[in-house]
Order: sequence, then C-alpha cells, then structure tokens
Amino acid sequence: MHNFPTELSEAEINKIRDEFQTKTVRVTSPGLEEMLYKPIPILDHGFIRVIDYMGTDASIVQAARVSYGAGTKKIQEDRGLINYLMRHHHTTPFEMCEIKLHVKMPIFVARQWVRHRTASLNEYSARYSVLSKEFYIPEISQFTTQSEVNKQGKSAEELSESHSEEIIGILKQSCTDAYEKYSHMLEDLSLTRELARIVLPLNAYTEIYWKIDLHNLMNFLKLRTDPHAQYEIRCYADAIMKILEKWLPLTHEAFLNYRKEAISLPKGNIELIKRMLRGETITPEESGLSRGEWQEFWSIFKE
Repeated sequence: MHNFPTELSEAEINKIRDEFQTKTVRVTSPGLEEMLYKPIPILDHGFIRVIDYMGTDASIVQAARVSYGAGTKKIQEDRGLINYLMRHHHTTPFEMCEIKLHVKMPIFVARQWVRHRTASLNEYSARYSVLSKEFYIPEISQFTTQSEVNKQGKSAEELSESHSEEIIGILKQSCTDAYEKYSHMLEDLSLTRELARIVLPLNAYTEIYWKIDLHNLMNFLKLRTDPHAQYEIRCYADAIMKILEKWLPLTHEAFLNYRKEAISLPKGNIELIKRMLRGETITPEESGLSRGEWQEFWSIFKE
C-alpha cells in the first residue's frame, strides 16, 4: 500500500496512478477516477485525497430496483428515482456506495471528526512514528470574541488587530516550544514516543484513512457543512461536497435539494403557515411558540 506523503510531486502521483491502471468490468465514476490520489489542499498544511471508492449513481438505482447490469440508460429515470429515495428518506440504496479518503488535519479537527462513529478509521500513530513539525495557525479573519449565547460558537465581533497579532505570536511560540521539548525528550532523554507526544498541542497535524458509506457520509456533510459548524472542519466538509459532486452528480443534486438545503418543519409550524396563507396575522404571543422557536420559524421567510 502506498503511503502518499504530502511532499509527493504531481509526477510521482501520476506514476502511482499509472501503476493502478487496470481494466475492470465494474462501474466507475469518470469524475472521481480523475481525482484519485490527488491532494486537495485544506487550511495551511492539511489535505484530502480520494484513495478508493465503490459504486456510482447507477449502483444506487440498481440496488433500489434489485436489478442487474448498469440500471436504466435514461438519466431522467435515474434522477427521478434517486430524488424519490432521497425525498422519502430511503437509506439502504445509498449504503451501496462507499468511499475511502486520506485526510490530514489538526488534531482538534480529528477529535470532532471521530464523533461520527459510522465509519472505519485508522489514524497515523505517534506511538510508533515521530510527528512532523507542522501546526495549524488560523488566519486572522477567524479571530472573534466568544458568543455570549452560544457556548460552542463565536460572535460576529472581530478582535482588534493588536490582539490578533498577539494571538498569532502566542500560537507560533507555543508550538515552537512544544516541538523543541518533544524532540528533546525523544532524542536527548530517550523517552518513548508514546509519552513524548503528550506535550504537543491540539493544533498539531495528524492523518487518517477514513472509509464510509454514502448514507452516513451525507449525514456527516449535513452537519459539518452547516454554517454553525466550526470553520476548520467545515473547510474539509466543503471539499468533500465537491468530491461528492464529481463522484455522484445525481445524488449530489438530490442531496442539495432534499437534505442539505431543505427545511424540516414541525406540525405546529405547518399549522401556522396554513393560518398565514388564509390571511391571518400571527403575533409571537399568539403563535404558541417560545421566543427561540418563533425566531427560528420566522427566519425561514427572511430574505
């Protein structure tokens, strides 16, 4: 198995791609075949690359119809069926497709990533190997104050230039100090790698191989491309969305229409909409909703 380190040149990647050029009778995705092994840069030192995949839009159609061969030859029929499956929350046909990604990310992003426990994952082991001197340093545009209402989020108020520059300095110096101590314990004090690593901060980079089926991948994307998701993991999720579009264009289209950009309304909100369509004026007090529920409901109709 190739390790695909970050520093591989494009010529070396193409050489690896050529080694795996074999004829196959299985369905393939031309868009994804073109992307195989090629890194997509993320953040300052991270990347995503497609290592392997199984299935296409036709595989979903085939599974839904329990047919054989490549499914229908009329793309409109396939689109209609995939839209129906997505719209009515059928899951097993989408589980017929899988993808394996090689991802390099900061450790704190990886800790959010592994919360999605519906995938197979193998991480680069700092017990057996020495971590590289690479640390994520955010762009100044990401420095804002903590939100007073959302404990997990940030406010829209940006920090001053002087505070932002001080933070950059603190981050860079702390990373330099941590790695020097890490190297000192390994090389001069002969400490085991598994213990020396504990001095490194959460913005050190790690790498994983991540294999997941399409149904669970879409759940991941629904959550991690949301504007409320942390910026860093959202960058990776946005890149995977582009991979999904190349891999499964019909499914990507249906996912946008019926999952990612769709809205689920509770019964009470539907009743309010019916009253509004009948011409009634609804006030927050008369709606029967809490303040937060009313704000969420009304935000749907804002430009």
